[in-house]
Amino acid sequence: MARYAPAEVAELMGVSADTVRRWCDEGRLQSNRTKGGHRSIDGKELARHLREQDKAFEPTSVFGQSARNRLTGIVTRIQSDKITAVVEIHAPPYRIVSLMTREAIDELDLQVGDLATAAVKATNVIVEIPR
Repeated sequence: MARYAPAEVAELMGVSADTVRRWCDEGRLQSNRTKGGHRSIDGKELARHLREQDKAFEPTSVFGQSARNRLTGIVTRIQSDKITAVVEIHAPPYRIVSLMTREAIDELDLQVGDLATAAVKATNVIVEIPR
């Protein structure tokens, strides 16, 4: 059974450890105390808490789509040549990097600093467990 310290939960959620401790004190996130008195959050409890959170930010100007894995953030880098472009979007706590055509960048008039949504549609997703 996976257990997490408040600092680990904070890093995963992009908030401070104090915020996680406050959520525990308010009963929004259940925690237990270790023998040493430190908070410990069960992985299943953390999953429950995450499921109950509001959806990620999505601008109202984005039309309805079937894609569910959409992350909205700020374009932080565009590196392009004559045919392709690499676009980096910072959507806290994530960094998304996309390879696309230069033509698509030009058609979108995409610039560093623009608000953009990365819609992820993949036939294969690799899941890894940190060790």
